[in-house]
Amino acid sequence: MNNLSPKRNLFEELTDKAQLKQKVYSNTLDTFGLLNLAMNSIVEDYRNFQKKNKETVPFELKPKGDFELELKFAGDVLIFLMHTNVFEFSRNHEVMKTSYVKEDKERSYCGVINIFNFLADSFKYNRLNDVGYLIGRVFVNKDMHYFIEGKREIGLLYNNFNTAVMNETSAREIVESAIRYTINFDLLTPPYENVKEITLYEMRSTLDSITLKTGKRLGFKFQADKD
Repeated sequence: MNNLSPKRNLFEELTDKAQLKQKVYSNTLDTFGLLNLAMNSIVEDYRNFQKKNKETVPFELKPKGDFELELKFAGDVLIFLMHTNVFEFSRNHEVMKTSYVKEDKERSYCGVINIFNFLADSFKYNRLNDVGYLIGRVFVNKDMHYFIEGKREIGLLYNNFNTAVMNETSAREIVESAIRYTINFDLLTPPYENVKEITLYEMRSTLDSITLKTGKRLGFKFQADKD
C-alpha cells in the first residue's frame, strides 16, 4: 500500500492541474465568444448610424477561425487572437502581489487573448513586411475574473483583477476601448534617414512584394508612447 500512495498523489496533482487549466481554457473561450458578440453588436449599431448619416466608412467583422476575429474600420484592422494555452504570471508581476492571488494561487493561471492593430492596406495590398502592434492582452482566470495589460485607454481601465468579472458589458467596453485607442493611434511619417535609400528592385516590385515597411510608429520606439 505504501508503494501506491506516492503514485496516487502524483495522479491527483496531475488531474487537479489539468482540470484547472481546462476550466481556464473554457472561460477564455467563453470570453472570446463574448468579444465576438460585442463586435457584432457594435457593427450593427454602426449600420444603424450609417443609415441615418449616410456614411460610407467601412466597419465590418470577419471571423477568421475558431480563435481569431478581424474587426475592420476605416483604415485600421483590429485582430483579436486567442491563445489556446494557459499561462501563469511571473513571480515579479504586480498581479502576484495582490491579496486576491495570494489567497488562492490558482487564480494566477490565465488564458490570453491578444489584441493587435494593423493597417487595413497591409491586408488589402498583401504587404507582408508591414508592422502591426500589440495594443492589449486580456487575461482570464478560473473565476472568470479578468485583467488587461495594454496601452492607454485599454490598460488603465481594467486592472482590478480581484473585482473585474468578464460579462457582456465588460466585453463591449474592452472592444470599444480598443477601437478608441486605435482611432487616436495615428500613422506617423518615418524618419527621413530610415527611408532615403531604395533599390531598383524595390522600386520596380509590385505592391505585394515591396520590402518597404509601413507601420504607425515605424522608426520610432513604440514603448515611448505615454500610457
